[in-house]
Amino acid sequence: MKYISLLLSLAITALLIAILNTKIGQIPPLGKFLNPFDGFWQNAQSHQQVRSAPTQLTLEGLKAKVQVIYDDRLVPHIFAENEEDLFFMQGYITAQHRLWQMEFQTHAAAGRISEIVGKIAIDFDRTNRRKGLMFGAERAIQQMDTLPLAKMMLESYANGVNAYINSLSQRDLPVEYKLLDYHPEPWTPLKTALLLKYMANTLASGDDAIENTNTIKLLGRPTFDLLFPDYHPEQAPIVPTEGKWNFEPLKVNTPAVQFSDSFYHTVLMDKTAPGTGSNNWAVAGSKTASGNPILCDDPHLTLSLPSIWYEMQLVAPGVNVYGVTLPGAPNVIIGFNNYVAWGVTNAQRDLVDLYAIRYKDRSRNEYFLDGKWEKTTKRIEEIKVRGDKPYYDTVIYTHWGPVAYDKTFHQDKQHAELAMRWIAHDPSLEILTFYYLNRAKNYQDYVKALTYYDCPAQNFAFAATNGDIAMHVQGKYPLKWREQGKFILDGTTNACAWQGYIPDEHNVQVLNPKRGYVSSANQHPADTLYPYYVYASNFEYYRNRRINQLLDSMKSITPQMMMAMQNDNFNLKAAESLPYFLAQINANTLNTQQKAIYQLLQKWDFYNHADLEAPSYYEAWWDKLFPLVWDELTNQTIPYARPDAFTTIKLLKNKPQHPLFDNKKTPEVETAKEIITKAFFQSVDSINNWKKSHDNKIPLWADYKATSIQHLARLAPFGVSNIRNGGNHNIINATSERHGPSWRMVVELDKKGVKGWGVYPGGQSGNPGSPYYANMVEAWQDGKYYELLFMQTPTQSAKNILFRQSFSN
Repeated sequence: MKYISLLLSLAITALLIAILNTKIGQIPPLGKFLNPFDGFWQNAQSHQQVRSAPTQLTLEGLKAKVQVIYDDRLVPHIFAENEEDLFFMQGYITAQHRLWQMEFQTHAAAGRISEIVGKIAIDFDRTNRRKGLMFGAERAIQQMDTLPLAKMMLESYANGVNAYINSLSQRDLPVEYKLLDYHPEPWTPLKTALLLKYMANTLASGDDAIENTNTIKLLGRPTFDLLFPDYHPEQAPIVPTEGKWNFEPLKVNTPAVQFSDSFYHTVLMDKTAPGTGSNNWAVAGSKTASGNPILCDDPHLTLSLPSIWYEMQLVAPGVNVYGVTLPGAPNVIIGFNNYVAWGVTNAQRDLVDLYAIRYKDRSRNEYFLDGKWEKTTKRIEEIKVRGDKPYYDTVIYTHWGPVAYDKTFHQDKQHAELAMRWIAHDPSLEILTFYYLNRAKNYQDYVKALTYYDCPAQNFAFAATNGDIAMHVQGKYPLKWREQGKFILDGTTNACAWQGYIPDEHNVQVLNPKRGYVSSANQHPADTLYPYYVYASNFEYYRNRRINQLLDSMKSITPQMMMAMQNDNFNLKAAESLPYFLAQINANTLNTQQKAIYQLLQKWDFYNHADLEAPSYYEAWWDKLFPLVWDELTNQTIPYARPDAFTTIKLLKNKPQHPLFDNKKTPEVETAKEIITKAFFQSVDSINNWKKSHDNKIPLWADYKATSIQHLARLAPFGVSNIRNGGNHNIINATSERHGPSWRMVVELDKKGVKGWGVYPGGQSGNPGSPYYANMVEAWQDGKYYELLFMQTPTQSAKNILFRQSFSN
């Protein structure tokens, strides 16, 4: 009997071992994950453990000695004796702190998330493959491989990343690998190219041709033009016209083509997230207290952990640069050196066009173009699926690009075959832009660097110690006739093709303007005197004007004034709309609570500060009003475009009797007044419901807005919630629920020594168990900055140096 008991115990033990080392559904193999020697316990770090890192290390692959000095925020300052070692060490150090993030983002770009999480991600992976992110990355690598400098950077960086990967044991793996039960694979230059296409997808893949085509068919041309004008005269463009543009524009032919007359029942791909914008500006020494130019930048992106940026200083012969990098790519992306500083915002422009394709037959082997049948190319996409068989997707390629939408993907009722022409599919050399910006000494160097920059289009603000300030709206912009790409185009004729590209020297730009500053905040680049057609569906109308109002009024500007301005909470949208909204309400019809809210809003000074109630009530009112105004453009099966907030408010104020405001389903004739009043009552009910679900808490703005920073893979324990700050969409401090300033930087260009300040919502480490994972979130929340340690020599002493390391082969 005792042998039976022993055998039974052994069997149970074996079964438990097998279960604990097997992934069941989305649950990791708990045996490996909980293993005290190799599991997640090994990812816990203390301040003392970080400070106790070894000081002398041997690293195969280096050509000479490299010194790395870490400051008290774990920012590495890398001093190398040659460029190959500089990029090698940048790759090594970045991987040491952000390896899982680097690989996960490139897996996402390549459409490979299903390999990690299973079939739940198949649609996500199909989307990115149908957008052609890998196709664009492959073409970029083909071009970069022909240039020794670009190839050296990519290969040195990859070698550094792989040196770190090869040093890892199971216990050293980032916790996400243990939790999701997979291992890192070798890094390649293609992955860096994928990362850059991932950013292009984030910033420059939006297109509304499907919605516009449906909407103009529904409303007709006059109403469509009223709701979707190409330009508002109230706009404050990035570069105001100061006389004629000093170039002869290229001619663009307008062909006799018709736009599609069909309704498209297409389920849209995810678009660029709302709030993806940015602010930047540079003020000349004539407006500052010190006489030195000051440059400011704060790109607005999805708030995530690990943070999108990794802070770093890179020093080698010919370069000493400080700023933030993209984990997975060499060079500093936003930053400064001893001579210049630069920062970027997204340059809104339609860079994606959709073409309706006609096939010869069901085989889709040929498509019609210019009177004859052309061969298609078929790319069989194998999507490996964790715990399931592979999913195969056939993506058709035409000379326009991949057929993103077809009968097998995102169709409802009618089938549409739509090919995507996207600028990100073209070979490009952005990596050289940042190489040369990192080494720039003056405006001429800055201009040279930008000649390599194509996508995603950006507004590059610039300032130099010699006093120059500038702004270039830089990208590879197609030559388009008016409204080309605004609607679905005829893919059977090359008459609808792009006719070339706007020359760099014709891009919107300005050097040392008379007003003493340059600024951008995702608004229209120029006014209607600019000779080329410019279109985007998501221009900004409020932040940019507020920035200009403040800079126009300021004198004797200091860096501290610029920091306060980056955290400005004034709601210009509310200031321009709320008085009109309140005037439509008959206060005599309100109950006690409604009247109290009405009076609260009357007294509000339009600042979205964290501890105020009024911003919550205004936002709730707007959130109810906007869909009520555009209820006829909300359809479950046909996607329609809806006007932006600025156009909506303008229409409510200037055309309150417009027929669009009438709900055809009711016998009464509604005007702006009735809709605004109805939205007010609904907003009060909405706040009451919010209070019920939050223990009757007062709806202070920070609580109602509920800003949070989520983990990149939505692993809830690794995120940060209950962030208490102000701001919102359309406000300089553009912190909303899930988006906001991803890096705030202020730089004073002093010839005696450039000074910088900065902060971002996260920490240098990608390890949730590290004290440096989210240690800067509180300072960022409170609008505080760190003075940046810009070292000139590796032996330089500073009170905030944490530890030093020396690497050699």
